Amino acid sequence: MKQRPNMFHIIVNFVGVIVALFICWTAVYYLTEAVYSRTTWEPHGLIALLINATLGFFLFGIIIMIVGPLVRKREHHLFSELIEALRRISRGDFRVNLESGVDGKNGRQRQNHPFVQLVNSINDMAANLKAMEELRQEFISNVSHEIGSPLTSISGFAKALKNEDLEREQRLRYLTIIEAECYRLSKLSDNLMKLAVLDSVQNPFHATTYRLDKQLIALILACEPQWQEKEVDMNVEAEEVTVVADEDLMSQVWVNIIHNAIKFSPQGGKINITLTMEKDHAIVRIADTGQGITEQDQLRIFERFYKADRSRNYAVGGSGLGLSIAQKIMEMHRGSISVSSRLDEGTEFTVLLPLR
Repeated sequence: MKQRPNMFHIIVNFVGVIVALFICWTAVYYLTEAVYSRTTWEPHGLIALLINATLGFFLFGIIIMIVGPLVRKREHHLFSELIEALRRISRGDFRVNLESGVDGKNGRQRQNHPFVQLVNSINDMAANLKAMEELRQEFISNVSHEIGSPLTSISGFAKALKNEDLEREQRLRYLTIIEAECYRLSKLSDNLMKLAVLDSVQNPFHATTYRLDKQLIALILACEPQWQEKEVDMNVEAEEVTVVADEDLMSQVWVNIIHNAIKFSPQGGKINITLTMEKDHAIVRIADTGQGITEQDQLRIFERFYKADRSRNYAVGGSGLGLSIAQKIMEMHRGSISVSSRLDEGTEFTVLLPLR
């Protein structure tokens, strides 16, 4: 389909050249006839034909010499804009929006023209690079904030510990806070490394066949001290499901969601975890009875560093990266992760994982 417009333009250009030559030959014919009528010399028919053909080509060449520089000047202007735009992009200025200057009928751009396609490609590239730069700046800002907050806390409490008059209990409390902030920095570093690995072109993905129900139960039991401490009622219903997936990566997904459910469940709350199989997908639902998430926050909860309640997340040591990592892993498995929640009722995460 893409070759038809090119062939059409070739035919149109060929017909245009033939018509232009025909006009030149016609003009030369009447010109030579006028000359012959005013002179006594009248050449042979073949010679007259050769003269007309030669003069016609000569006239056509003159027209090309006149029109050519005008066209080249216009093309030079267009390509100069392209080169300048590429230079701006190479310098990191992505505010580029070129106009092709190639119009068709009714002043509309000829989208199938090669120059228009080139201009559109450069505009798209500049827009994508601009979006990536904005994401990079936001990422740096978020990382700086996440690192700066615990460092400020550590620095402040370290200075306070220099006070020799501090009571032993207060000193231990400050040391506990410093230890917690160091742990938060360590978790942030680990999560950033995980994201970097998952975002890389050569990310590790080792699919194996294993029992998903056994994996979930093992991880839930590993978290038993946390949910037992909060006296959470943990209910698990899991069918026997065998999947082909990266077991280590999927463990990160379940750990992130289960830990969040435990963190935000109230004392004596309830967590329901179900595993079912429908057609060619395993469906895992993890629901808690926490305070819930607003509809506005649900739209952004999988964004990196986004926190539905920053003060609440700081209190439990969150960095806003866990769900981003989980979503990235599910994309690698061609699956999905979604959230539904109501304030003061709880939150439910649903994970769809292809069986193979």
